[in-house]
Amino acid sequence: MRPAWWQSLLRRWDPFLLLFLAGFFTFSHWVMTSASPERLDEQWLHQGLALTAFLVAALVPFRWWLAVSPLLYLGGVIALVLVLVVGVTAKGATRWLDLGVARVQPSELMKLAVPLFCAAYFHWRQGMLRWWDHLVAFVWVLVPTALILKQPDLGTAIMVGVIGGCVLFFAGLSWRLILPVVVAVSVAIAALLHYGDRWCAPEVEWPGLHDYQKGRICTLLDPERDPLGKGFHTIQAEIAIGSGGVWGKGLGNGTQSQLAFIPERHTDFILAVIAEELGFVGVAGLFAGYLILLFRGFSLALSSGLWSGQLFGCAAVTGIFLYTWVNAAMVMGLAPVVGVPLPFVSYGGTALVSLCLMLGVTASAAAEPLRGGGRR
Repeated sequence: MRPAWWQSLLRRWDPFLLLFLAGFFTFSHWVMTSASPERLDEQWLHQGLALTAFLVAALVPFRWWLAVSPLLYLGGVIALVLVLVVGVTAKGATRWLDLGVARVQPSELMKLAVPLFCAAYFHWRQGMLRWWDHLVAFVWVLVPTALILKQPDLGTAIMVGVIGGCVLFFAGLSWRLILPVVVAVSVAIAALLHYGDRWCAPEVEWPGLHDYQKGRICTLLDPERDPLGKGFHTIQAEIAIGSGGVWGKGLGNGTQSQLAFIPERHTDFILAVIAEELGFVGVAGLFAGYLILLFRGFSLALSSGLWSGQLFGCAAVTGIFLYTWVNAAMVMGLAPVVGVPLPFVSYGGTALVSLCLMLGVTASAAAEPLRGGGRR
């Protein structure tokens, strides 16, 4: 007996993900009444567009997503090139394309296009995989990551690179290739901690990084180096987090947030507002929601009848979790300020739509049945 039409819809949309989005959107709206009440109407619009993107993405068969992934990837790369040529510059970075009715940030959409295209590549190569297939996929990840770094947008470049890299990892990337990278990064961090004062001197240039990016990393090592400049964000956020205590000061009663000591309190640093006004309990509840999403997301991804669906879903969910971790670490002074918003809570349109698209495509992948009695 065939299921009713509404049962088919619920199977693709996944009631848990719908409940999760409804809960986080409501929480975001509630916090925004304190962080930036003048942007509430715009945030409702962004959330409506993001929810629509999720519903549509989940309804589209995952095999179709695989088929169009080369076009999405190529279109995204072209858009990134156009950003460098005719993009809109704001706050020292050229990241947006002005379409007349709205500004879009192509780098955000690459969070979907890159892992989807990599998953499609491994899908097409399944049964014929060689060691160099991971190298080819690495190039697919490297090209948009480099273009995003050029804007410059270190935070988004890191996230695109990590999410794309997760596909390679779940596709069986050898630890012999992973360990040297881990060791190199660990050595670089240890050297930075040891020689930080010398390397952070104004006359020392860091190859591949802009001065402001170098400044953010050096500020991470010692925020008091420039307490009224580069270290201001971190210091004020830490004060807000510490003053919130267990239960917080109450929504709208935070001194750091309401007196505008926290910069970008509606986007990158909204977690500091939550910690100050809702306390440890509010932050713990929020992160419990993210952990539940992580487990549910992995469950959905692994239920896909397509290997490529499992690859994409696991990478997307891991990416969202790392997105959350980077934002939290940034706000708490454990990572440099790289402009990564808090998923599903921070104000913003393009980032929210891209995250909901990732969840929608994951739900689409989970709806793919096993064919021929095995994984395809």
